[in-house]
Amino acid sequence: MEVAQLIVSGVSQGCVYGLIALGFVLIYKATEMVNFAQGDVMMLGAYVAITFTVLWEWPFFWGVLAAIIVMALVGVLLERLLLRPMIGEPHFAVLMLTIGLGFVLRALVGAIWGNAPRALPTPYSGGVWEVGGTVIGYENAAIVVGTAVLCLGLYLFFRFTRLGIAMQAASQNQLAAFYVGIPVKRIFSIVWAIAAAIAACAGVLTAPVSLVDPLMGFVGIKAFAAAIVGGFGSMPGAVLGGLLVGLVEQFAGRYLPAGFSEMSAYVLLLVMLIVRPEGLFATMQKKKV
Repeated sequence: MEVAQLIVSGVSQGCVYGLIALGFVLIYKATEMVNFAQGDVMMLGAYVAITFTVLWEWPFFWGVLAAIIVMALVGVLLERLLLRPMIGEPHFAVLMLTIGLGFVLRALVGAIWGNAPRALPTPYSGGVWEVGGTVIGYENAAIVVGTAVLCLGLYLFFRFTRLGIAMQAASQNQLAAFYVGIPVKRIFSIVWAIAAAIAACAGVLTAPVSLVDPLMGFVGIKAFAAAIVGGFGSMPGAVLGGLLVGLVEQFAGRYLPAGFSEMSAYVLLLVMLIVRPEGLFATMQKKKV
């Protein structure tokens, strides 16, 4: 029963890592930029949801929907104002810009909402299922179901919509996509909007499990490790990598000495880089011409 309980907790936490890793992968595939502020965007999305649902007392689902829309707009603004002027600059400059953006977002959130941890009450908070002696909290179930729905929605979007197909074309070859009439710059903005909206969903899903504070965005570092484990550039790999990191973290925290839980994600990352540097799904360098 203990193993089953650890699996439930690991899958739940891994889904959060997977959602953040999806944001990393989406942005990288489309723009070849790595947004190290993705975890902080998730944190900002959680605070925006708290503003709508707690401070302004909107109905929960309407407040969450409003927060997702607001964060999508924030993603567009970040791309237009900060990242688009960096096109053509060295990758190191873009990397440092996104790291700096994370510091700015944390300071901004602390100035507006304060540094004290906040809770995000939900209609399903506190409920539990007991299945064969394994306790499954409604919050954990919501994370898993929410992640599955988002992944299915993204699959259908990229598989069956013209915009999704255009985004895939732009990620494969930006110049060729531009020549056939695809508005590549607009695609970049939409990708950032989707990544920010996914981050907001991750923030809303994880907020009932752990309190929201300006430092919760550091979870993005583990999500980045998950993206590399899964194969940087692969969306299925991002989710699978997140699940692996979440499971390893839970089992390490239970069966290994204190402190191993926090470092388990990075140990897994190092092992993967040694054994299979391209990740579980090796799509990072594969591009159609």
